[in-house]
Amino acid sequence: MDPVIIAGGAMTPFNRRKDGSSWRDWARQAFEAALADANLERSDIDALVVASESDFFTLQLNPASVLADDLALFGKPVMRVEGGGASGHLAVQAAVMQVLSGQAARVAVLGVEALAAHLPGTTVSALYGLSFDAWTDGMTGVDSTALYALSALAFQERTGASESDFAAVAVRNRDHARDNKFAHLPLEISVQDVLSSPMISTPYHRLDCSPLSDGAACLIVGRGAGLPHAGRDRARLVGMGAANDRVRLGERTDPGYFGAKQIAAARAIGSAGGALSDIDIAEVYDSYSGAQLQAIEALGLSDQLLADERAGRFGAQGSLPVNLSGGLLGQGAPVGATGVAQVLTIARQLEGRYWGRRPDRTPRRGLVDTHGGIATLCAVSIVEAP
Repeated sequence: MDPVIIAGGAMTPFNRRKDGSSWRDWARQAFEAALADANLERSDIDALVVASESDFFTLQLNPASVLADDLALFGKPVMRVEGGGASGHLAVQAAVMQVLSGQAARVAVLGVEALAAHLPGTTVSALYGLSFDAWTDGMTGVDSTALYALSALAFQERTGASESDFAAVAVRNRDHARDNKFAHLPLEISVQDVLSSPMISTPYHRLDCSPLSDGAACLIVGRGAGLPHAGRDRARLVGMGAANDRVRLGERTDPGYFGAKQIAAARAIGSAGGALSDIDIAEVYDSYSGAQLQAIEALGLSDQLLADERAGRFGAQGSLPVNLSGGLLGQGAPVGATGVAQVLTIARQLEGRYWGRRPDRTPRRGLVDTHGGIATLCAVSIVEAP
């Protein structure tokens, strides 16, 4: 795939907003900061792609048009992309497709979600149940934590992973988040703290779960002479892939294996060239602590997953740092913004401009992984240093 430059980007804090601001305010803040980072003017933007998972969260049936109006982007192609937890990442991929097709030279990708401030957590949980198969899951009262837990139990049975292994992921990601000024849950906790927190759905304790967050993130992608310095000092998106799986866990061959991620990763690496062994750093979708290990396995990033996890390979000092942002567990999870922020994190890491925890070794190639459902709709992208 021809490389597309990540010309600029920005994000707001991911947290619970109690200041009276709205998702439209956060979106505008992220967009204007991304323009400044890219050294571009509003008039330079050819198209807008918006990511927002649910109209229930924004209380706006057509958020893309409303945001285009708020941002004074008129006469432009505007679209919204939705793919559950993968919404933001798929929006980035949709923007890249516009650039590669020649329809636009510079596209703004804006992800936003209001999950924490204006709706009770029980309401959000009920709405999330409808994001699976509403007939067989959501309307029966099954929630997302229970479904993730069922998948995690199958993964534990097959691999021998323990609750302590899951807890170690939660501890490490929250520790990574302590250096991230935008993070929702930067915590100094222990494995015992995680195991002692209330059980939500076996094997997941409260501290194994990512928070509900508010926030926005924006990227500007493009290529050609219309970018300042032709993007020579910015990271490049060089490969991408996506794939889906059966919606209902019981209809999968192995409910504990994220098979669509394997396919998406193979497509991303295939379009980027090279091999998975070239990946130096990754941001993966850790909505729950065990989901991070399931993702690393399915992406093919480790041949000896538990040994690598227990040896510290996925920490900042390891050979393959994962989720130095804190991931969803630490940085937070405003769904539409999550995948956009993941790509921004990897780009900034590869450019040497990241604001938080950095790896001990200089990375040259990074991987971004996101999914909707229980790895039902998966997206993977490969990003290279300038």
